[in-house]
Amino acid sequence: MTHKEADIIIIGSGFSGIGAGMQLKKAGYSFLILERADDIGGTWRDNQYPGIAVDITSFTYSYSFEQNPNWSRVFAKGNELFDYANQCVDKYNIRENFRFNVDVDKAVFDEKNAIWTVYAKDGRTFTASIIISATGALTDPKYPEIKGIEKFKGKLIHTARWDKNYDLNGKKVAVIGTGATSVQLVPTIAPELSQLYVYQRTPIWIFPKPDASIPESIQTVFSKLPMVQNGIRKLTDSITETVMVTGVVNYRQMPFIVKTLEKGCLQYLKSQVKDETLRKKLTPNYGFGCKRPSFSSNYYAAFNRPNVELITESIQEITKDGIVSSDGKERKIDTLIAATGFNVMKDSNYLNYKLYGRNGAELGDYWGKNRLQAYQGCAVPNFPNFFIIFGPYSASGLSWFNMIEIQLQHMMRVLKEQQRRKVKTFEIKKEAHDKYFQYMLKKQKDTVFYNNNCGGSNSYYFDKFGDAPFLRPLSVSKSKWYSEHSDLEHYRYG
Repeated sequence: MTHKEADIIIIGSGFSGIGAGMQLKKAGYSFLILERADDIGGTWRDNQYPGIAVDITSFTYSYSFEQNPNWSRVFAKGNELFDYANQCVDKYNIRENFRFNVDVDKAVFDEKNAIWTVYAKDGRTFTASIIISATGALTDPKYPEIKGIEKFKGKLIHTARWDKNYDLNGKKVAVIGTGATSVQLVPTIAPELSQLYVYQRTPIWIFPKPDASIPESIQTVFSKLPMVQNGIRKLTDSITETVMVTGVVNYRQMPFIVKTLEKGCLQYLKSQVKDETLRKKLTPNYGFGCKRPSFSSNYYAAFNRPNVELITESIQEITKDGIVSSDGKERKIDTLIAATGFNVMKDSNYLNYKLYGRNGAELGDYWGKNRLQAYQGCAVPNFPNFFIIFGPYSASGLSWFNMIEIQLQHMMRVLKEQQRRKVKTFEIKKEAHDKYFQYMLKKQKDTVFYNNNCGGSNSYYFDKFGDAPFLRPLSVSKSKWYSEHSDLEHYRYG
């Protein structure tokens, strides 16, 4: 019989993996957390570009059961999130559970012994009864696929692999991409550059950012009276849920919410950019909510600077020292920054490794043939003793932590039921899984994605099938209800 090294293997050490470790520690499970890098933190370890910060309030962007009273700002800087991750790991004493520099190649389920074997690319193996995949969404950088990029002789940087030793001062820089990362990066670096070219494929909807420092006196109150901070969290959660999530999820029933948000964003743009031609270029030609909006109080203003130029013509090719746009104009640069995001749902797969379940079934193949789907966003038939935290139709609301806690609540209930029954395996029944998938497909037809001109948004919310499986098309409160009350008989135990 194959010997297991732990009850559970978690793959990934970002906030999803750390959250799973914290809950498993409390429940008394033995577990390992495998991480391909040499430290914890996931997105907040990898992304250290200038200006990085959370784009929803720090009160909401944290575990509800482990709040941090010491945020320095309403929208905390990236280094504070990395510090927070380390504080959680140390408080729950789970640092010894991590195994670093383990790049997972595949995981294979042994049906006879009900054991998963995880194979690393360097030949090491790890065994456990259960796998929880916590690899997240924003993990594998996506470089622009543009003719000639390999010929560029200057400095090429992806924002998720920032070179802190490279001095931008006085440089001629091109930034490709105008998503949430670029919104933070562009106004931060613009003042120190001799020239900045921003290449935009798709404009982004932006709200003003109500950021402010949090005085030490307030931090002290949060520390001594946690209920005060918890009250503020509930307030910000409620506002976010009512204004943003409800409008996106129930667009067909309540289009006025999104239309009001669109109007507010356009008024803000008009107040920031006086040049009508430039303003038109920065105006989205798709509906609000089709892709993730952002918050910034200085992004639009950056384009008023004499050393910043917005280019909306498509890129024809990259040369050894410049970029040629479709109008034939070449702009000389010495630094090229790719703010082009990540491979999300690459090849219709949420995993960056192979996963083999019953009868040799491979999860990526299954999704590729049958569309992305998972019961409660975390369980798939023929893959027993397996959960994925960020699975199809799992993201709830704007905060990643909502999704993490909702998913873990459901998983811990199933694990507790498995223990109660004293059985080796659990597996979602196909009938329950398929019924849930049809429910998701029905609910997503009410969302903004199918009712508000999303065709030109170039959004990673959509997959090759035309589905929008990134977001769970339910309110956060409804998603929480399912995590607490879904029928555990939907699983087969054996």
